[in-house]
Amino acid sequence: MTELNEAALLHNYLLVGGLVLAIGVVGLLVRRNLIVMFLCVEMILQGVALSLVAWSRYWDDWGGQMLVLFVIAVAACEAALAMTLILAIARRTGSLDMVAWQELREETVAPYIDREVPEERGAPRAWPSLPAAGREPVADEAENLYRSGV
Repeated sequence: MTELNEAALLHNYLLVGGLVLAIGVVGLLVRRNLIVMFLCVEMILQGVALSLVAWSRYWDDWGGQMLVLFVIAVAACEAALAMTLILAIARRTGSLDMVAWQELREETVAPYIDREVPEERGAPRAWPSLPAAGREPVADEAENLYRSGV
């Protein structure tokens, strides 16, 4: 059985760390649930930690592994604060949707609107319909549809 050399092992670790980091970033940008977003931030931190351990092993240096211990400590503190905020917002709003943060702004600050909904203009248009099979349309109906611009 052949062993992987150190460079190949480093590439494998970095590939897995990069995939974990990329999945965390995509999840953070795509999802709106606060708990899922929190877990995606944790995935990002774990991807970075895995890469630091891989480089530390490759260079035979303990510095990367010690830095990972600090990353884990910061992640634990962040987890405690984030879960406290998430629980407080869930109790206040009854939802874990990210839009709930809008209600936490100061009274003097206007709410942020991601995109405005266009206003409806006039009455809804009457869409033309085809006559039943084997029946010719009445000339008046066709003329009225043509003049109305439909």
